[in-house]
Amino acid sequence: MKRIPKTEESAMPQTPPDLDGKDLEILKLLQEHARMSVTEIASRVHLSPTPVHERIRRLEERGVIRQYATLLDAQKLDKGLMVICYVSLKQHDKKAGLKFIQAINGLDEVVECYSISGEFDFMLKVLAKDMAGFYDFHVNRLSQVENLGHVQSVFVMGVIKQTHKLIF
Repeated sequence: MKRIPKTEESAMPQTPPDLDGKDLEILKLLQEHARMSVTEIASRVHLSPTPVHERIRRLEERGVIRQYATLLDAQKLDKGLMVICYVSLKQHDKKAGLKFIQAINGLDEVVECYSISGEFDFMLKVLAKDMAGFYDFHVNRLSQVENLGHVQSVFVMGVIKQTHKLIF
């Protein structure tokens, strides 16, 4: 089985956080609307603002809340073509894998990258303006990445479900 090295961040041991029901309620509200005020969250979870603020700060410090983000509409920003690229590497040693990961992190068109099992080593989610934009990316940027073996591209025809929610 091929072994691809993990990045330093993903190699850190993860311990499951001890979250109570109020923490989960707060997280659910924040994932739906990250700009919700502490006062509004407090009223919805039936706590005063100070303990809610402390809980949020604790969740941030423990890394449960990694960041706050604004979700943008790719179509409206002229990034309407979504492509899933399955990538295999020629070599699978630690040094080669890390070089590939560093190269992929430098490609802005790659908005997600996963280390996967099976026939391929990685799955990339790529956004481009159109087919010509993707062709330029593929030929002039992706194919120039050292140690690239085989790439299979699948063009997304429609998004059926896309969510960022982890607390249901």
